[in-house]
Amino acid sequence: MNCFQEKLGSLDLRLTKGSVEILQVNLGKLCNMSCTHCHVEASPANTTENMDRSTAEAVAAYMKKSGVKTLDLTGGAPEMNPNFRYLVSEARQYGIHVIDRCNLTVFFADGQNDLPEFLASHHVEIIASLPCYLQKNVDRQRGRGAFEDSIKALQKLNRLGYGKPDTHLVLNLVYNPTGPYLPAAQSQLEKDYKERLFQDWTIEFNSLYTITNMPITRYEQYLKRQNQYETYVELLIHSFNPGTLDGLMCRNTLSVGWDGKLYDCDFNQMLEMPLDNRPALTIQNVSESDLTRMQIQTAEHCFGCTAGNGSSCQGALR
Repeated sequence: MNCFQEKLGSLDLRLTKGSVEILQVNLGKLCNMSCTHCHVEASPANTTENMDRSTAEAVAAYMKKSGVKTLDLTGGAPEMNPNFRYLVSEARQYGIHVIDRCNLTVFFADGQNDLPEFLASHHVEIIASLPCYLQKNVDRQRGRGAFEDSIKALQKLNRLGYGKPDTHLVLNLVYNPTGPYLPAAQSQLEKDYKERLFQDWTIEFNSLYTITNMPITRYEQYLKRQNQYETYVELLIHSFNPGTLDGLMCRNTLSVGWDGKLYDCDFNQMLEMPLDNRPALTIQNVSESDLTRMQIQTAEHCFGCTAGNGSSCQGALR
């Protein structure tokens, strides 16, 4: 039994999957960036681990029959996958809400000049990563020039109506800590972001989500090089908050890998921990009965989602 499961057992708690409302699809590991905190280990060089058309069609078929309410598209840079626009169009045709987890700088990648207009025309909610409102912090985590391009992208989205009152074009930002510590209070950070971005750049947005960096894959390697891995993991474990368990994303989300394999969450996907420990279960063959009261697969990294105020794809849980 892993230490997270032991913690749950000591509190007489268990994690089971409820009704699946969100289909989170990782379209692959191709990205125009190589961020230090990226648990997907995405980069411009990863051109092989990316979703093909037949798998995308299986995702669309599942959406049509399952009754999911939200399609959450992630990557890599999901927009760089040739099936991204197909999945957006299919989901909207079925009346499904679509989220694009966007790094903002992708707007300036080859072939993406009309991407902001495409997203706006399909009323896609944008959840955009901006780890700080200061240039030096963003560029240190995401690469030189990332902050400048992100600001230009946000300004363009504002011109299209994103983040503006009464437009129904939702623009949310994501804060990731730039070091091995927990995020500050989400409400206060949102206030700070809104004041600084409007004051400095006349940028508006709807909400800020704080997400804890997960000590796995690329970020784990980074922490170990800095001799900070064990200290950070201990911080997460000692900050465990049982009040976050009800809101964990794994309880109402089905995570789909680029190859169609299924997981409880994107983090389990990167660690190759299949749904219900059944690697043969895929988006092509899963049924609703397969998902009923299924026990969620856990490991030490789950302390990352349950530390402090909690962390999910929609930000803090408390």
